[in-house]
Amino acid sequence: MTLPLPPGEFQAYLFDCDGTIADSMPLHYTAWQQALAEWNCDFPEDLFYAWGGRPVVDIVGTLNESQGLAMPAEEIARRREDCYRDLLPGLTAVPEVLHHIDQAHRRLPLAVVSGSTRESVTASLETLGLLHKFDVLVCADDYTLAKPDPEGFLLAARLLDVPAQSCLVFEDTELGIQAATAAGMASVRVPQPRQRPTSARKDRSGDAPAAL
Repeated sequence: MTLPLPPGEFQAYLFDCDGTIADSMPLHYTAWQQALAEWNCDFPEDLFYAWGGRPVVDIVGTLNESQGLAMPAEEIARRREDCYRDLLPGLTAVPEVLHHIDQAHRRLPLAVVSGSTRESVTASLETLGLLHKFDVLVCADDYTLAKPDPEGFLLAARLLDVPAQSCLVFEDTELGIQAATAAGMASVRVPQPRQRPTSARKDRSGDAPAAL
């Protein structure tokens, strides 16, 4: 599978992290399942992917409302973060996105724009050996309005000192694509794990990933 780029002379690349650089969504889903288990909260996998890019507080609030629960959002967020960190040794990069990072490194400024915490983003990029390739990290605590609002992408463009219309965004969620469009930026849609060919979802040992 390849990720063809739209035409244009781009001056910077902006990347979402989870599901875009890091093939982390299956790990995040496992972490959610572990964090929600003690509350007997049901979070189907298809819903998890449909809600990609939503803040944790919003997700917990919606789950509480739909299932008559009273889960504390901050506690769930901390528990989910701890579970994800325990799973990090199994993290891999999305090969097609890694190709574009390697091709652009030292040629164009690169930024990460993520709705995850800086701690989580840094841990993922360090695990993958990619942290040094990014000039700017824009994470959840750096902006107020979550995707699909363009605030995070516009902040990254300002920090890189590149016009918004000269940035190319790599994203795996519909909310992220909407945010890029609202920022006046071209974008590349990264297929989610279940949308990729079976061979692309196999891990480096050649075996299919364990069922979630």
